[in-house]
Amino acid sequence: MIDLDVTRDALERCYDVIEGICARMDAAQWREQSLCPDWTSRGVVNHLVMMERAMTGWLPSSTEELPHFARVANFDQEMAAVDDVAMASLVPETFAARRRDLAALTPADLDRPSWTPVGVKSFGRFLEIRIFDFWVHERDITTPLGWQTDDTGPRAEIALGEVEASLGYIVGKRIGLPDGTSVAFHLTGPLPRNIYVQVEGRAKLVDHLDNPSVEVTTDTVTFMQLACGRIDPQTQIEQGKITWTGDHALGDRAARNLRFTM
Repeated sequence: MIDLDVTRDALERCYDVIEGICARMDAAQWREQSLCPDWTSRGVVNHLVMMERAMTGWLPSSTEELPHFARVANFDQEMAAVDDVAMASLVPETFAARRRDLAALTPADLDRPSWTPVGVKSFGRFLEIRIFDFWVHERDITTPLGWQTDDTGPRAEIALGEVEASLGYIVGKRIGLPDGTSVAFHLTGPLPRNIYVQVEGRAKLVDHLDNPSVEVTTDTVTFMQLACGRIDPQTQIEQGKITWTGDHALGDRAARNLRFTM
């Protein structure tokens, strides 16, 4: 788990970025189709603010104590009734309350057992999942708009860590690499790294592979957006944004089946 200062700073930076996006968008951009099929840019912002509002003032005392979901039961209807200017003003109000929550946290709070969207974990783990969510949704808005993003730093590291931790599942279940095979993922940047997965009964991350069955090369953002089901694998293959060497059939399967979430 990441330490408190890094987690807090990363989440506050997420708030800063979304506030900046809201302040920058014009009427047409608020209604631009995002990379989420069911949401416009405004729908993405709505989702992020709704969850942060549910978490405002919440610090779990047990795994049964959920965020304040009842508080946002009618959130979509409330937001539909306000214009873009009012919507943009509500974003920093909600995030300011969350910043106050974060400022009051202690390192011990991160260890609290907590409900999370992926089961019972720690509260610190929940905050890391929120950073991942913000990172992905930021690009859901900015990619269609053609806006540049900062794809380095702690936020990106934490977001990539969510996908990396799921690669055993992705390779074993989604890609379905056979027993006795292996794959090396070479991420060229902006967060360059090599990630190795070996299938021996089950797929698992390993520190190194001498002779992987297939080696897949792509950039970090393409890798993340494919894993999150945001972009079409065929388009990335045709544009040369994801390539492979070694076993061609396994490489093709890996490039097309990275998606583990939407």
